[in-house]
Amino acid sequence: MTSDHRTPVIFDHDGGIDDLLSLLLLLRLPNIQVIGVTIAPADCYPDDALISTRKLLTLTGNNHIPVAVGNLSGPNPFPPEWRAQPKMCHATPVMLRTSLDSVVVSDLSADAWMERTLSQSTGGVTVLKTGPATNLAAVLSRNPELASKIEKVVWMGGAVDVKGNVAMHDHNGTAEWNAYWDPKATRELVKSGVPLCLVPLDATNALPVSWPFLQQLAEKNTPVSDLAGQFWAATVTAIPSYEFTYFLWDILSTCVLALPADKLTVESGSINVSTVTPNAGQTFRDEESGFSCTWVSEVDAEYVKAMVIHYLSGEFIHAPMPFVK
Repeated sequence: MTSDHRTPVIFDHDGGIDDLLSLLLLLRLPNIQVIGVTIAPADCYPDDALISTRKLLTLTGNNHIPVAVGNLSGPNPFPPEWRAQPKMCHATPVMLRTSLDSVVVSDLSADAWMERTLSQSTGGVTVLKTGPATNLAAVLSRNPELASKIEKVVWMGGAVDVKGNVAMHDHNGTAEWNAYWDPKATRELVKSGVPLCLVPLDATNALPVSWPFLQQLAEKNTPVSDLAGQFWAATVTAIPSYEFTYFLWDILSTCVLALPADKLTVESGSINVSTVTPNAGQTFRDEESGFSCTWVSEVDAEYVKAMVIHYLSGEFIHAPMPFVK
């Protein structure tokens, strides 16, 4: 923990619309101190993700937070139309008016920056991951003793007792996309021994981005709520041919860092990961050969939505008061 009792967090994301919204939310949580942001070139084109990340840091008065861009790729790329979708985030009026020049971009790759930062840390760092496992898995594979510097990893990944959301010609639909993008890295992270809490589809399926949710956000009528609403507006026709519904995937994972214990159900057990077709990236219970893990299986969906709307409201620079309901 930091001297002011906020939790130091490295945020590792992959530039999608919900990742950028998660960054905005994370920066407004009063119990969190973001010490760095890393980007994986997964559900984004990294140049766009970097622009939006730097502008959000500027908008929220967090120019001091460093950013590092990853160059490690998974074998199962996200569809290009998904990767291009976040480009609209830095085309909104307030983002176009915002400079990015004062935010420092590290010369190190995301995994190298993360490795150096953890090495220099005295411990107690939380890693929030809303993209694939690749960056952190690479760090822990090279330097497994750095697991001792990590308080916990909260990762939006996997599907334990529900179907996945991958629909590809060579896949049976059991995997979630972040886990599928780099199945070997997913397995490396799960077996690394780091304190890992998955936020899988089991929990996020309860939180679709619905019209009533967007209406409640719009009624706040503040600079932050308007920007968040504009980002989410780009998702309402996400990929009709894919019969795809947008959920609060990454948003819920971010909320887990601040949710009261009685607002979520956490299970523990042994999880294994398939690395080959037809179920590459599947995260499944395996008491014989799996690895110790915890995961969020249920949440109080109404509480989470109210919490998100509370924090994604108000002015950019002034963080709102802690949420009480």
